[in-house]
Amino acid sequence: MTAVEQFHNLAHIFISFIGAILLLAIYSNIRKRFRQILEEDESQKRVDSGLLYLSLAMFVWVGSGIWAYASKHFHFSESMTYQIGVNLLSIINNLFLLMALFYFYYAPKFIYNNTKNVRIIIGIIFGVASITLIMAAILGENNIYHNVKLNALPDLLLSGFLCFLLMLSFYKTFLYRGLKLVAMISVVIMFLILVSQLPEVFLSINDEFTTLLIKIIAKTSLISLFLVLATSWVIQLANTPRPNEMRIRFLDWALIQLSIPSKNINNATVDFGSKTTQYKNLLKFAIRRAHASSDQQSMLVSTAGEIKNQTYLTRIIENVNEILQLETDQQLERRDLFTFLGEGKYRLRMIPENIFIDEGLLHEFVQKAENELYKDICN
Repeated sequence: MTAVEQFHNLAHIFISFIGAILLLAIYSNIRKRFRQILEEDESQKRVDSGLLYLSLAMFVWVGSGIWAYASKHFHFSESMTYQIGVNLLSIINNLFLLMALFYFYYAPKFIYNNTKNVRIIIGIIFGVASITLIMAAILGENNIYHNVKLNALPDLLLSGFLCFLLMLSFYKTFLYRGLKLVAMISVVIMFLILVSQLPEVFLSINDEFTTLLIKIIAKTSLISLFLVLATSWVIQLANTPRPNEMRIRFLDWALIQLSIPSKNINNATVDFGSKTTQYKNLLKFAIRRAHASSDQQSMLVSTAGEIKNQTYLTRIIENVNEILQLETDQQLERRDLFTFLGEGKYRLRMIPENIFIDEGLLHEFVQKAENELYKDICN
């Protein structure tokens, strides 16, 4: 083992271990401080465990560093056993990162809180693991063709796909949280993570010093990115209004009164004016939340749902921010007013006791409603 390799392996182990412990500490603190917000949906008892899975992914990095150090110390780094171990550890790492994306609010919609699609991707990950093992068994020591490790190719393709998903998720998350510079840096970091894995497959570009330098820079930067993400998440949770503090009154058609003390919004009158579609959609959510049974309080927001596109939810928030001319620190986000329940379903976050609808307005809306469900709810 060269001095460069020894330094890299030891640095990799300790940096990953410290990063994992820090994330676990932040996760534990968040669970204690913001348990009510994280578990506000009693029907699912859902706790956002994204940081936990990121921490577990870093513990896998610790394991991979120990595996690499042991392989050099005991002289089996060129064996098929070592290569299989590297591929399997990488696949486990990808699995944990995928599970973390399940909880990323700005992850691609086909992953965020989508149990069905995540199960499919997990199946693909285990499929890749099986292919890796089969190729290793069939090819044996003859797995190198034109300086390409054939049995490492499936894992590289999977890692590339995951790097792309992480890049999109980090970029959107930091961009929406006002950290544009960090968003751009996250793209560079994910690119370096992918580049650092190429020499493991394409041996002709494997220069020891350059490869190990890129690896340590990429992984250290990614751990730092995780910590920035955790910090921004804490700030976001601290600024998220509690469901029992928010109040909304539907006074007349296109006219509401809104109170969210944590955002310094107190009995503010919002006149939607000609923007009746947004008002009507908000009223639908309020009627369901205030009068329907627990299984009918949510609405499907998709082409097959009552509301056809998530853009309509975003417009409700944008209109409120614009009409009230809220300052940057006061402005509402979509998740402040709506809870995403998964599979395209959303529900108003306010508790039913804090939703007030003028009886005349309610009667008028129910009589004109095309969906018979609203008549059943209010009768």
